[in-house]
Amino acid sequence: MNQMNQQYPGRPGQQPPTPAGMYAPPPPKKKSAGAKVGIGCGGAFGALVLIGVIAAAMGGSDAEPQAGKPGKAATAPAKGQAQGDAKPAEAEPKAKPEAARKSPADQFKAFVAKNGSANEKAAIGHVTKVQGADEQNDILDSVDIYTDFTGGMVGPHQSEGKLIASVFADWKQSKNGLVTIYDAKGEILSNGNF
Repeated sequence: MNQMNQQYPGRPGQQPPTPAGMYAPPPPKKKSAGAKVGIGCGGAFGALVLIGVIAAAMGGSDAEPQAGKPGKAATAPAKGQAQGDAKPAEAEPKAKPEAARKSPADQFKAFVAKNGSANEKAAIGHVTKVQGADEQNDILDSVDIYTDFTGGMVGPHQSEGKLIASVFADWKQSKNGLVTIYDAKGEILSNGNF
């Protein structure tokens, strides 16, 4: 009988002996119970850390107010006032800078009103919206200016569109900026670099 085809009796799952001269790889090692527990505990710890990071990022709104900062709780009653007559703490109004209150279109119009010529002021009077002027990164800055002009690039107001693009370049500077002027229908009126 051929030795290669011979069946070896043995226990189930046991490999037959390797014929002489052939290399047999060692059987795969099984993970011990300690290794399994260690991996499981490490995964659980990682999950807890992840939950903690997410909770910290969300911000703890349940936290107590910081010392020195007035909260929205009622203040203690002054001398001579009854306990029920306590006055609530007044919230301090948050002062916004003047530029933050104005829209980019209003800021642009204010710049031209202060620094522009009569023709520039007349052209800027037709601007209805400025989009992207406050989001610059000097990589690829793109600003869209919408007007109430009609006719697009071949219409009668292309020169005013070029004038608006030129004035915008005086107002904002970028290493790689493009300003596009649109008419009332959303067609390109003009564009330029700034």
